[in-house]
Amino acid sequence: MITERTEGKTKLLSMRSRQLLVEFAPQVGGRMVKLQNLETGRQFLWKNPSLDLEKLPAGSEYDSNFYGGIDELLPNDMPEEINGVDFPDHGELWTLALDWKETGEGVTLSGRLPLCGLNYEKTLELAPDRPELIIRYRISNPTASAKPFLWKFHAALEIDEGDEIICPAETAVVADPQWSKWKSTEPFPWPAVQGQRADRIPGRGAEVDFLYLYNLKTGCMGWRRPREDAAFAYFFDKNVFPYCWYFASYGGFYGHYTAVLEPCTAMPCSVREAHAQGQCSVLEGGEALETTVRIYAGTGSGLERIWKGAE
Repeated sequence: MITERTEGKTKLLSMRSRQLLVEFAPQVGGRMVKLQNLETGRQFLWKNPSLDLEKLPAGSEYDSNFYGGIDELLPNDMPEEINGVDFPDHGELWTLALDWKETGEGVTLSGRLPLCGLNYEKTLELAPDRPELIIRYRISNPTASAKPFLWKFHAALEIDEGDEIICPAETAVVADPQWSKWKSTEPFPWPAVQGQRADRIPGRGAEVDFLYLYNLKTGCMGWRRPREDAAFAYFFDKNVFPYCWYFASYGGFYGHYTAVLEPCTAMPCSVREAHAQGQCSVLEGGEALETTVRIYAGTGSGLERIWKGAE
């Protein structure tokens, strides 16, 4: 079921069902580089055409090395000191080489984050009857001290003008006015802001967006292209991921044109600030967090049926 190939010096693993092809790189934090619906031929993930897939040293800058695909950020986003330890840009996981093994109908990736001491494990399986990837996670703290952390998905998608971002959030706020075309820092009822719709993808220009979405009705965040009946979505436990971040570059960030969907355990960006506000994940010594996340990549009509079932 699992096949291997090498791109440059980086090993890629692939899984295939009748409906989906998934390709990911254990050496690069398990980054997913391909998510293709085999019935429609659509590849959903955006890739930076200027970069090769390669393992970078721990502590590398993220923005200038933004490859695309789906990363996960753990245990932080912005570089900061947490409990006396300096953590690198976008955390430790995205540059960590993970171990892997075939397990049953899928594959398990695992590793230990050297600075924070958390153990990370995920098992990926493809649903047999619909275009879904099922990911079972276990994050554990084998140390004796409490560990506050941020855990976030980071799915960079191919986009076009008129596409829609879908999220059952009641409230949104600009995360940083320097990184958004919306300049007010007052919360607003999602998706209407300043007389416009924040959930519609504009054409290419020089703009960016960076929003926090919260007060979720259900644990879902997605994208769709109505004119082509295409859709991508995360389904997750909103008690684990109570926030959804939305970052998009419509040309203003290194010239990229992509939208990044980011279900997250914390808000705001700083783990220290989020912890102080009680809006941050914490594992006490010996505790573990287990949860399941599903990724859908198919038609918009198929997503609508699943979405209704999740409400």
